[in-house]
Amino acid sequence: MSWSKVIVATLLLIPSSWTRVSRLNEAIEKAEKSYAEARYEDAVKDHQLLVDEFQYSSFALDFDLGLSHHYATQVDEALTFYDLATQNPDKVLASFAYNQAGVILGNKKEYQTALSKFQSALIQDPLNEQARYNYELLARWLKRDEERKQQEQNKPEPSEFAKRKKAEADRLVEQFRFKNALNLLEDALAQDSTVAAYQDFMTTLKEVVEIDEN
Repeated sequence: MSWSKVIVATLLLIPSSWTRVSRLNEAIEKAEKSYAEARYEDAVKDHQLLVDEFQYSSFALDFDLGLSHHYATQVDEALTFYDLATQNPDKVLASFAYNQAGVILGNKKEYQTALSKFQSALIQDPLNEQARYNYELLARWLKRDEERKQQEQNKPEPSEFAKRKKAEADRLVEQFRFKNALNLLEDALAQDSTVAAYQDFMTTLKEVVEIDEN
């Protein structure tokens, strides 16, 4: 091949390359704009176009697709892309992806798995304060929930005496005589330990009485 043909071929290829780069940049800007304007379903399509048409791939794009699906309430799809983004060597972005996945799983009531995601977020980036807050909040809630369940299991079966006293207390509450209702149940508890089955009710009464006295 002559040098002239090589030069011509090269010159013919350059405009095509420029066109592709230009179109890719426009597609990226369009995806960024639709997300910024909270048009999340459009953002999903615009980001997916980068993959389908331009074979563009990056962990940042996976995270963006996760966010777009998330806010478009397409949570299962969002989880898929967040999981991909957690593989990012950039630990900060990986931490964000773990945290977002944890939020979705928490909302789906998959609490233990969500807690694990928040923990992974902190392992990736100990300075991720949002992940730390989510982890501590969920961990405390799970602990209190477990304690509540154990208390429920350990509650005694109220005797007929206890049931009568509870009914009397209910009537006093209907008359807004909260302190009298509390005193009645506390006296009953001293006589019959099964009145403890109504401990939550007594705790609420105590809080109301304290508010009234203050």
